[in-house]
Amino acid sequence: MKKGLTRRGFLVTAAAAGGARLLPPVVAKLGGKRVLMLVVDKATGTLRAVDRLIP
Repeated sequence: MKKGLTRRGFLVTAAAAGGARLLPPVVAKLGGKRVLMLVVDKATGTLRAVDRLIP
């Protein structure tokens, strides 16, 4: 298995970074309330954070 960043990995990383940068202003324009909840995942026995947008 190759180590390092492949072209596909780079494109996915760049797209995720761009989405993370553009998403907050879009959510602010839509209005509503964001609620962060901690949920117990019974399969793994760990806590997961779930972010929900309530209009």
